Amino acid sequence: MKKGSKRTKKPWPTKDAMEQVYEMNLWGGNRSGFYSGDGSHHSEIINPYLDVVITFLRSFKSPLRVCDLGCGDFNVGKELVKYTKKYIAVDIVKDLIDHNKSIFKDENLEFLCLDIAVDDLPSGDCVLLKQVLQHLSNAEIQSIVSKLDDFKYVILTEHIPEGDFIPNKDIISGQGTRLKKQSGLDVLASPFNLKVKEENILSSITLDDGKGVIVTTLYEMY
Repeated sequence: MKKGSKRTKKPWPTKDAMEQVYEMNLWGGNRSGFYSGDGSHHSEIINPYLDVVITFLRSFKSPLRVCDLGCGDFNVGKELVKYTKKYIAVDIVKDLIDHNKSIFKDENLEFLCLDIAVDDLPSGDCVLLKQVLQHLSNAEIQSIVSKLDDFKYVILTEHIPEGDFIPNKDIISGQGTRLKKQSGLDVLASPFNLKVKEENILSSITLDDGKGVIVTTLYEMY
């Protein structure tokens, strides 16, 4: 863990909301297990994502240390571990992390229960944020964005409206996404204004029936 002063805990509802999501299977699945939604299970969504992320990870002679922030049920992350030097999978729901620990075991794999908006992040070369920030308030996103310059690479996946939209309309954490406001996340725009060295769209998947676009973007940090 990185050294530094402790951050003041804030009364964000994210932990309770995410615990409820899994307790009540609000993202689908069945009562017998944890399910992180279609974005973590439908092949038309996860296969293009895995293709581009694996290609990126394999492009390095020395494998990267990867931090998966918001790892969910690990249906996607489990496919990436072997391409990394160290894979640190983080989620805010303790029961989910305990469940993952009992199932997924590799020498270079570690699971941590953290609130990424409040807690210090593990050290690493690359951050994965797959459809995580879209569920959070602007205040929480700003807290997370402020920590990203500690990494060399950030791979961000967001579900956004198709076509033009006003970015970064605020929401209450855990109560849907910005799509219901015809908005989506853009970390380079106000109020986040993330400064990056380079931006590269790795994949863009247009969903059927006007349900938006899932975009995966690679940011190289300064």
